[in-house]
Amino acid sequence: MKKLLGMIGITLLAFVFVACGTDSDTGADTDTGNEVADAEIVIGISLSTLTNPFFLDVEEGIRAVAGENNVVVHVIGADDDAAMQSAGIDDLLQLDLDLIIINPVDAEAIVTTIEYINGNYDIPVITLDRNSDGGELVSHVASNNVLGGAQAANFIVENAGEGATVVELEGQPGTSAARERGEGFNSIADNALNVVARQTANWSRAEGLSVLESILQAHPEIDAVFAHNDEMALGAVEALRALGILEDVLVVGFDGVDDAREAVQAGEMAATVAQQPVLMGKMALEAALGYLAGNSVESSIDTPLELVVE
Repeated sequence: MKKLLGMIGITLLAFVFVACGTDSDTGADTDTGNEVADAEIVIGISLSTLTNPFFLDVEEGIRAVAGENNVVVHVIGADDDAAMQSAGIDDLLQLDLDLIIINPVDAEAIVTTIEYINGNYDIPVITLDRNSDGGELVSHVASNNVLGGAQAANFIVENAGEGATVVELEGQPGTSAARERGEGFNSIADNALNVVARQTANWSRAEGLSVLESILQAHPEIDAVFAHNDEMALGAVEALRALGILEDVLVVGFDGVDDAREAVQAGEMAATVAQQPVLMGKMALEAALGYLAGNSVESSIDTPLELVVE
């Protein structure tokens, strides 16, 4: 890690910020900003995808803090592919980074990469939104997914009644967010709801639609759907609308993206457990800068949740 000079309490006299995006097909790092000149800090950001609106908001928050603090960020996406993420991080490691922030595609698969960084580079690692199953981390910045899952279950119990028939659309297997949201939801649902199907739809709106269509063939009468993210929830809305039963089924999502908030306002979704992705991105980069300044950083940093209803 490069030696940082005067990080604590300094007044920044120059503004330098290079924004780097990712081609979602190739994973190539693409310069979209200004020329680098005398940058104090360089931070690599590996996000699981740059096509999901949630992570675009996370990136917005990261860039906002970077722009205020003379920080160069290199942001790459992995198209929800663990192998692509590993290869992309290898590329980032060639950029003389001061720190890297990783939003893992897969909590287990990322361990080897983080351990490789720990053993071969003097580069601290922070995880964002989704955790890693191992490796040495400075901090993990995320919403309390277990709490959010429980909030979703309680909302369904309160609005559909105990014993309501429910479908759970799960996130991508191997991700900490899917595990934790499912854990929180089922801590309530196992005793208060009748969950007739649990199936992954891989965080995808298209799969949310097709998976729910398939489930409804076996379970045509349901009271509610809980989806581990809003994209899957919005896919579920499309499936229910096509069958003419949208008004009869509560749909609850997770994330609070704009499309989901609009669907809640329109009465198409009952609720979404809203994270604050822009704030999450800001808090992750602020934690990174605090650590590089020599400050103590909490090993786990919770970002706030809000249940958004009509």
